[in-house]
Amino acid sequence: MSARLSRNDWEMKAQALAIEGRAFIDGEYQAADSGDTFDCLSPIDGRLLAKVASCDLADANKAVISTRNTFESGVWSQMAPAERKKIVIRFAELIEENGDELALLETLDMGKPIRYSKAVDVYGAARAIRWSGEAVDKIYDELAPTPHNEIGMITREPIGVVAAIVPWNFPMLMACWKLGPALAAGNSVILKPSEKSPLTAIKLGQLALDAGMPKGVLNVLPGFGHTVANRSPYIWTWIP
Repeated sequence: MSARLSRNDWEMKAQALAIEGRAFIDGEYQAADSGDTFDCLSPIDGRLLAKVASCDLADANKAVISTRNTFESGVWSQMAPAERKKIVIRFAELIEENGDELALLETLDMGKPIRYSKAVDVYGAARAIRWSGEAVDKIYDELAPTPHNEIGMITREPIGVVAAIVPWNFPMLMACWKLGPALAAGNSVILKPSEKSPLTAIKLGQLALDAGMPKGVLNVLPGFGHTVANRSPYIWTWIP
């Protein structure tokens, strides 16, 4: 366990923090198609943390096409469960390894005490992802009880493109509650964080790629609900 950091240590880390505000689509950070941004202001002192991509219909369509193509290619959905498990667990490990940065992003973006961001949000998020990774080879298909001349089988399969919409409070933890099961099952996911707290979600997109998830498995669309979350003509599978 790392030594406990002082307030001065955290403030120095915050000053050196490079904050990413672009969307994460198809394995890379991208500005909104329109070029629009919105100001991400810290509730601590009102400082400008980042200009964040204000995604809209064009970005939503691009993300859906990316995730749908990735899903249908089978590069993730048909990956051997043991390999998918390794990557999901590595994702959890990277959340812990980048815990200081994630905690700072959560605190600056949300205003909560840094000790809670680190001890609750970071490690809770990592545990949620790890639990789902471990479940990959432990939750099996089933045979349902039936008459002797019938057979009922229950199979668990990925269903496609999943949209996970996250509220402003506990944004990283709630994101990982939704990402873990969807990704472990082999789905491709579009994560839409609240415009009030988008920064950790944007970072999670890169960490998932670094863990070994193929590009397009996890896309992150910051922006406002009325401009990005409700406007795609494509069929999404929603996790509200």
